[in-house]
Amino acid sequence: MREPGIFIVDDVAFIQAEHGMQLGEAIARRGIRKRYYLETRGDVLLRNKKVFELWKRLGLNTMFLGLEAIDEEGLKRYRKRITLSKNFEALKYARSLDVNVAVNIIADPSWDRERFKVVRDWCLEVPEVVNISINTPYPGTETWHTESRRLTTRDYRLFDIQHAVLPTKLPLPEFYKELVECQRVLARKNLGWAALRQCAGVAIRKLLCGQTNFIRMLWKFNNVYRPELQLADHRRRVKYEISLPPPSVATAQHRRLYIHENRGRNGRQIDHRTEEFVNATRMGTAS
Repeated sequence: MREPGIFIVDDVAFIQAEHGMQLGEAIARRGIRKRYYLETRGDVLLRNKKVFELWKRLGLNTMFLGLEAIDEEGLKRYRKRITLSKNFEALKYARSLDVNVAVNIIADPSWDRERFKVVRDWCLEVPEVVNISINTPYPGTETWHTESRRLTTRDYRLFDIQHAVLPTKLPLPEFYKELVECQRVLARKNLGWAALRQCAGVAIRKLLCGQTNFIRMLWKFNNVYRPELQLADHRRRVKYEISLPPPSVATAQHRRLYIHENRGRNGRQIDHRTEEFVNATRMGTAS
């Protein structure tokens, strides 16, 4: 395969340490050198450090870390089974690997202007690329069963983590205005002239091939992310309605979270220690 980069498609890469080690060792034996991009959780990163250290030697280039929140209240709201201190310990360790680190923060519809400002300031203080998505309940997730706030829309197209489908504390136009301002600040931090300087070689090669979309993308933010465009999406005719969630419960049973029937350990290869870890950190377990 000629491509220099490989994206490991797994929301929680290397949750099973043995599998990650075996795969990495097989790649090392064959002398394969690529740049790898992966996504994982903070608790998995801290639990399986040796696996990630091996993949760093193999060419791990970029890691997307799901922090989700910068306070304990947010982690509890999103049903994350990890403490804030562990999250930041994971971020510190990811930095020590000397790889590009990107993190995700979830914006909740309950945010007010002050909360947006706090998150904006934090995003500017850290060196990482930060992505902000909107808290969105989905079928098959714990919040689909536990979220007490009623859906404000059933338009399937709006369940894309970039639109609010739950009631917002701010008027919806103001919520989107604050969200887009956060994204604009992050775009200025990570794109524009600074990005062009870092990607000069790529940009020149693309231009020599007659491809201008890469250059134009660096300054397209205002044409793509605009509060009025997001509001307009809410006014579109609904073509497909998502099913209503069941009545809200305090704690969801994890066996109810599967879209397809769960076949347990017969449906996957997993060792006992990993099985215990998965069960302990699974959505739907008691905090």
